[in-house]
Amino acid sequence: MRSRPCTTLDEAGHIRAERGYGKPKGLYGGKPHLVIPNTLDREFEVDRPNQWWVSDITYIKTYEGFLFVAVVMDLYARNIVGWSMSSRMTDDLVLSALAMAYWRRKPTDKVMLHSDQGSQYTSRDCQKLLKTLNIEPGMSRRGNCWDNAVAESFFSNLKKEKIRRKIYKTRDEARAAVFNYIEMFYNPKRRHTHNDRVPPTVYEQQYFLKKESV
Repeated sequence: MRSRPCTTLDEAGHIRAERGYGKPKGLYGGKPHLVIPNTLDREFEVDRPNQWWVSDITYIKTYEGFLFVAVVMDLYARNIVGWSMSSRMTDDLVLSALAMAYWRRKPTDKVMLHSDQGSQYTSRDCQKLLKTLNIEPGMSRRGNCWDNAVAESFFSNLKKEKIRRKIYKTRDEARAAVFNYIEMFYNPKRRHTHNDRVPPTVYEQQYFLKKESV
C-alpha cells in the first residue's frame, strides 16, 4: 500500500508540505495543575543526564486502528530513554515507558519528569510509580503544547522522517517502524541541532568521557 503524498494545496493554489497527520495549533495560556506545578517552565537546557526527563504520547494510524506510542526523553542529549506502544491509550502505556527508562538509566539521584496533564500521567498508579522510583513530576499548563515542546518536536520528526503520513497495514508493522526509528536511527545516528549536530547517544557519551577525564 503506497502512502499518500506529503503535499497539499493552500488557499491560493500553491503546493505546500505537510508533516505527520496534522497538528493542533498551540495555545499560550492554559490552567496549571492544582497539585503538580509546571516546574520545568520551558527551561529545556539542562547540564547533565538524568536531571530532567520529558514524556508524551502520540498515535500512528494503521488499518487495524491506532497504535499509541509513549516516549520518555532525557533533555540533556535529547535521547529517547524509554518507550512503549499499545493499541490502547491507558496509563499502562506510560507506566511501561517509565519503567523502561528507569531500568535502562538506573539514576542514583532524583529525576524530574515533565508531562502534560493527561489522565495517563495524573492517574494514581502513575503517581505511585513515580514516587517509588524517586521521580518528581511537573506538568504543562492545560491545553498548552509549547510547555512540552521538545517531546512534541520529537514526534514531529518521527512522523516527518519515518512515517510520512503512511497508514500501516498492521500495528505490528507500525511498531517495527517506530522501533527502528528510535533504536536504529534517532538515538545512535540522527544528527541533532541541540547537540551541535552530534547524535544523542554520542553526545551523552562525550559528557561521561569529559567527566571521567576531570
